[in-house]
Amino acid sequence: MTSSERVAEIDLDALRHNIRHLRDVAHPARVMAVVKADAYGHGALPVARAALEAGAAWLGVAHISEGVALRKAGIEAPILAWLHTVRSDFTAGVEHGLDLGISGWELEHVAAAARELERPAIVHLKIDTGLGRNGCPPEQWESLLSRAVAHQEEGLIRVVGIFSHLAVADEPTRPETDLQVQAFREAVAAAENAGIDVEVRHLANTPATFSRPDCHFDLVRVGLGIYGLSPFSDQGSADLGLRPVMTLSTTVSNCKEVPAGQGVSYGHGYRTQKPTTLGLIPVGYGDGVPRIATGGPVLVGGRIYPVVGRIAMDQCVIDFGTTGLAGSPDSPLGKRAVLFGGADSPPVEDWAAAAQTINYEVVTRIGDRVERVYVEARQEAGDGDGA
Repeated sequence: MTSSERVAEIDLDALRHNIRHLRDVAHPARVMAVVKADAYGHGALPVARAALEAGAAWLGVAHISEGVALRKAGIEAPILAWLHTVRSDFTAGVEHGLDLGISGWELEHVAAAARELERPAIVHLKIDTGLGRNGCPPEQWESLLSRAVAHQEEGLIRVVGIFSHLAVADEPTRPETDLQVQAFREAVAAAENAGIDVEVRHLANTPATFSRPDCHFDLVRVGLGIYGLSPFSDQGSADLGLRPVMTLSTTVSNCKEVPAGQGVSYGHGYRTQKPTTLGLIPVGYGDGVPRIATGGPVLVGGRIYPVVGRIAMDQCVIDFGTTGLAGSPDSPLGKRAVLFGGADSPPVEDWAAAAQTINYEVVTRIGDRVERVYVEARQEAGDGDGA
């Protein structure tokens, strides 16, 4: 066991399993492993390396800076970055050979960077098929294609991809996805008619990879799925053949006997109904555990106890429901406390439900003072990368 006080164990074998499984599901389309936001809190560099080892063909990030960091660490695989601001370092993106997503205004900035470096930029044009966030509005698509072709003929850019993003793929029965697929096909056809040789078309996220094979095209962009989590409300990880990658644990840092009526934590929203033993769990919203998630499960000694009272910045409390534990040979002081993870641990979805959010947010927000420990073949191997 690690000596760390707070640990997010990252099972890289589980991650490799998930990549291989997603490759099988998406075949013959290739897999882009999305490692934005420090790989959803799992550690971008170790996850990127493991994903590529398991057969991912591409990596996806939101920001150019994330892609540049991977390049500087020695990652040579294609990396797509798609979310930019007017302050984004497009020169660094082109210099480090990143593929750059273009929704419209960025095109001239990227072309200018390419002209400065005397090196063509690799771009993917993004069409908004209905999500209403990033992406070129359909009525401006022809203009964007025309500008892109002009820059390509000048040797400043090379358009290799057309892509978009789905809005409701996690609800497979909704009709909007059909409309988005049709709009995407039309956008690709328009690009081809404009003289663009489209090498990669990509639309599917994790839920569409599982539920909509008609969305696979040449490449699927999978984020949540590679971390072993399900995007569907009625299916868990095991139902999809996935293994959760992150296990969040600490140790019980204090336990004490309290009388009936004892208020617990700020606001005294919880009072003990009888004399009992309380246990202190030394993680809180400063570590990324949602403040709102009272009732979230904690596994101690083979039993699950819900968090009681308000979660604080550094700690939360569980009620063992019995007396006489503190100071006894059965004291839980120092015992491992698991908040969520794989195998026999509580599922992260239980914490998401307690926090009225989604599993994506729970794992992504786990903070830097929780050490990442990388586990392979059931052997703990601390890895400085991303720790």
